[in-house]
Amino acid sequence: MKKQPKIDIIRHSLAHVLASAVYEMFPEGKFGMGPAVENGFYYDFDLPRTLIPEDLEILEEKMRNIIKANYKFERAEISVDVAIKDFRKAKQPYKVELIKDILKESKSKKNKSGYELRVTGYKTGDFVDLCSGPHLDSTGEINPASFKLTKISGAYWKGDEKNKMLQRIYGVAFESPKELRQYLAMMQEAEKRDHKKLGRELDLFSFHEESQGSTFWHPKGMSVWNEIENFGKGLRKKYGFLEIQTPILAKDSLWKISGHWDHYKDSMFHFDAEKETYCLKPMDCPFNIKIYQTKLRSYRDLPIRYTEIGRIMRNEKSGELNGLFRARYLTQDDSHIFCLPEQVEKEISILLKMIKEYYPTFGIEPKFFLSTRPDDFMGKISEWDLAEKNLANALKLEKIKFKIKEEDGAFYGPKIDIDIKDALGRNWQLATVQLDFQMPQRFKLEYIDKNGKKQTPVMIHAAIFGSFERFIGILTEHYAGAFPLWLSPVQVEIIPVSEKFGKYAQEVFQKLAAENIRVVMKDASESLGKRIREAQKEKVNYMLIVGEKEMKAKTVAVRDREKGDLGAIKIENFLEKIRKEIQDKK
Repeated sequence: MKKQPKIDIIRHSLAHVLASAVYEMFPEGKFGMGPAVENGFYYDFDLPRTLIPEDLEILEEKMRNIIKANYKFERAEISVDVAIKDFRKAKQPYKVELIKDILKESKSKKNKSGYELRVTGYKTGDFVDLCSGPHLDSTGEINPASFKLTKISGAYWKGDEKNKMLQRIYGVAFESPKELRQYLAMMQEAEKRDHKKLGRELDLFSFHEESQGSTFWHPKGMSVWNEIENFGKGLRKKYGFLEIQTPILAKDSLWKISGHWDHYKDSMFHFDAEKETYCLKPMDCPFNIKIYQTKLRSYRDLPIRYTEIGRIMRNEKSGELNGLFRARYLTQDDSHIFCLPEQVEKEISILLKMIKEYYPTFGIEPKFFLSTRPDDFMGKISEWDLAEKNLANALKLEKIKFKIKEEDGAFYGPKIDIDIKDALGRNWQLATVQLDFQMPQRFKLEYIDKNGKKQTPVMIHAAIFGSFERFIGILTEHYAGAFPLWLSPVQVEIIPVSEKFGKYAQEVFQKLAAENIRVVMKDASESLGKRIREAQKEKVNYMLIVGEKEMKAKTVAVRDREKGDLGAIKIENFLEKIRKEIQDKK
């Protein structure tokens, strides 16, 4: 068994310390589960009252007292019958349910060796919990200054919305107080950059209860969207992709052939109409296949590279929705390539070239991972081995360093995942390149080879930045809403010193608008200082202040969002400067 990192053991142990503190505060409380998670831990509780933020400070103090007491994490194995009896006596129904789940999975009180099935528990002070461990030897091994309770939220028992809503307490923990301070500072900065907050403040997009999991894009947000869409379309055209558009609705028969009905049904929206079951598409691939099937293909026709701005729907649970990051309605820059087996490595190399060209434009460095065969894979192991080899060879051909993600491929094929790191050092998984030998076989796709025989093509799935929504959310936080000039919703604001310079300001406005610069000019009734502050707050790239001196010299006083006052510049010179900056996409 792979040894757990020490920090994971510390975080798991702290989950138990938290539960001990809650037990001390609410002895009548009922306890759910408390695992270690990325950067920390959480525990779910069914308590006699609703927790308030002030409770976190009280619980932190109790946790530090438990750490100071240096209680041992005492491990014990007991039979299922005794465990159920003890937890029933303690009035802990969630623990009893978990034990019954273990019993159900084993299908018998006897394991394969014929011994009585037993469960593991840990005692920390007066608190006893059902847990398989591992833990530290004692609470005293935890640094009391290296953790913090961060928030309270609701969480359905076992993540099922049909179950009772419990109260979840989150905490963060690190091996040293310094690491904790650094993380909390990063989280404070992340809160300022929260895309949901910036979306409201900058009038980019909004979210509404009547359409959970969907984004309402405002004109300024659509400006960012359109720039990204046009950039992506231009890049795909450069590499020989053909744009298509497919429906959002199809009968369940299509998804049964593709395998999605068996592997993905719970994440699909489906309904009955006219004695048929219809599904809103969670993926574009089967629709691209239907276009391929419209005519007989020759080996000379391949590769065929389709690309689509695909609108898809996924039945995400309401408790898991998170603005642009986790949505039900999303839009993908989807591509599907149909090619000969001998063309696979070259086609993947083309996709990798696109990715290497795409992300640096946004000031982001991509990292590459090869995700291998999962447990629920379709097809033959030999096909998977070949597919994984093809992907690895293409990565090596492009001289790309990569790591392996074991058993993390899609059910129909291995994939290359592309992760990026944002300005706060957070990792995001975005692009994917998936090699698929299975779906062409399931749909009986064919081409005629050079000998006149029917053969099955290979299919490659690719999304360069995944979903528009998620990518724009990441960029909004990465830039803290201060988009580079080529992406910015408002690139220039004209600010006349007073109303009497409005005519000249309008003349400047017309010259910029004629060059397709996204420019605004606001009412001059407010004070000059206030208008400059407002433009700065709205993260406008350039402010052009025009008064009597500028009007006479046919110049503009330029103020840069980042650098401040740049002085007076001839309008033609400013236009040349801004054209180059937009073209260079710096």
